Amino acid sequence: MKTNFKTLLLCTMSVMVISCNQDDDSNVETEEKVVLANHSETPVFLAKKSGFENIEIYSILSSEDQLTQSPNFVYGSMADGMGLMKNSDGTFSLINNIEADYSIARISFDKTFKPVKGEYILNAAATARTAQCSGSLVTPEEHGFGPLFLSGGEWGGASKGVFATDPFKSAENAELATLLPALGQWSTENAVVIGKDAYPNKTVAFIGDDTSDNTTPSGQLAMYVGNRGDLASGNLYGLKVTQTGINFEMDMQEGVTYPVEFVEYNERTLNELEQESRDNGIMGFSRVEDIDYRKGSASANREIYFAVTGRKSTALTGKGSFYGRIYKVILDANDPKIATITCVLDGDKLSGVARQFHSPDNIVVTKDYAYIQEDPNGYPDTADKTHFSYLYQYNLNTGALKVVLECDQNAAQNAGYGSASSLWELTGMIDVSDIIGVEGSFLICTQNHGWENASFTDVNANPSTDSSEASVLYLIKGLER
Repeated sequence: MKTNFKTLLLCTMSVMVISCNQDDDSNVETEEKVVLANHSETPVFLAKKSGFENIEIYSILSSEDQLTQSPNFVYGSMADGMGLMKNSDGTFSLINNIEADYSIARISFDKTFKPVKGEYILNAAATARTAQCSGSLVTPEEHGFGPLFLSGGEWGGASKGVFATDPFKSAENAELATLLPALGQWSTENAVVIGKDAYPNKTVAFIGDDTSDNTTPSGQLAMYVGNRGDLASGNLYGLKVTQTGINFEMDMQEGVTYPVEFVEYNERTLNELEQESRDNGIMGFSRVEDIDYRKGSASANREIYFAVTGRKSTALTGKGSFYGRIYKVILDANDPKIATITCVLDGDKLSGVARQFHSPDNIVVTKDYAYIQEDPNGYPDTADKTHFSYLYQYNLNTGALKVVLECDQNAAQNAGYGSASSLWELTGMIDVSDIIGVEGSFLICTQNHGWENASFTDVNANPSTDSSEASVLYLIKGLER
């Protein structure tokens, strides 16, 4: 059969051809694939560190960008926790907390992973102007139910609990929210459901309490246990270290493992849970921030990591972390109420492996690594801690800790993007390798404190803004998992 020149040329030029019919009147069928590229007007202001020179960083979206299908959408102030889905038509949807606008955005990407549309599916009215901080996406594949996006109501308003949002929710109903009272009221940073393989027919979720107290560390790590997919009628527990003499978190030494039991709560409201925690000796930490679990197997899913960001106060000496810690909790294979806890990285140990820690705030855990993001609280008390926000890589198998990158705020200031004196936060990092089909790919945000513009809030999210600081979404390619 003869192939004409036009058909041959199309077959040769298209690198995404699925099939090429050799008939003269054939049509070339193509499939769009993910193409990593800089889509934002904002440059990359993340500086790679030694050993990570070969990673690729792309600027995807920022508060100064305008999307083609929603030109009035603004990527608002202080983007934070997120979850990414691949849709049945090959496009992608990112559910993204916008912390300082008390809202949740849905950002649509085309098949090449270019952002094309943004809208708010939960607004400040729905959250009672309560900051939506870290977030996690629950999916049938990973958790046995969903999809559902969980976010924490932390500061600002009165909705101090766990929000559950349908990722496909209409933006027309952005003023309607769903809270999960069974998971309790806290200064909620995050709620994370662990993998479905951890416990057959059960749903186990962890809630981080970011309570700040200058006298007594008062942030709890809570655990909810219910039947598979039940977030309404299960039981709520708090972590208690049972070894004699361990009364405060700073009584626990880095690298030492301590026995734990999860004690059941009767209360569900904010002040009552705090009082019950103290009455029952449930451990208080200096601000429990982000939580994640190890991937790869049922036993790995029972390995929980959480970040304590720390708080510097003389009255907390010997009781609560100043500079931040990372803890590992390993749950019993048969009963999640039985566990152990280990501080694996201690930023208060000034000669230790984590001596550079300056407020570790967010964490994402893969099969072999944890990636830890900083939100500096302004305690550059040593040369090791005098730096802009770091992204760390922690090897779960060897304990090695490396710095991947640093926010390059000097370059940003020189380019007219804010002030280097207002430290940015690295946040929201998630592994998207399997979703976009590009190995070693992660999304991460910066909260660009000091880069301010009155236009950096979308009125559909928050008509009376309290913050005008920018956000930037990046994609990093080439990290180990």
